[in-house]
Amino acid sequence: MTAEPLTPTEIERRLGDLPGWALEGSRLTRTFRLPSHFAAAALTVHIAQIQDELNHHSELTLGYDTVALAVHTHDAGGAVTEKDLRLAARVAAAAPAHGAA
Repeated sequence: MTAEPLTPTEIERRLGDLPGWALEGSRLTRTFRLPSHFAAAALTVHIAQIQDELNHHSELTLGYDTVALAVHTHDAGGAVTEKDLRLAARVAAAAPAHGAA
């Protein structure tokens, strides 16, 4: 089953519920700053668990005290879909527990 791409207008409207997330090109992006490298690594592992639960994986980059994501759906030609918004919402909900800002 192929996911349907969302329109830029729909994406921007839905991003109102996801502070800190942005549409950059054809991807949703977010960078979290954390209090330490250990906290950033822990958030990275938590995000990997969420991705496995949703069977939807993003570009995930661990820096010293940052975690960056770039999310899009390959099955939709690299466009943003409902799957991406679900992943973004789950990550946004999990991040504060790790001290993310």
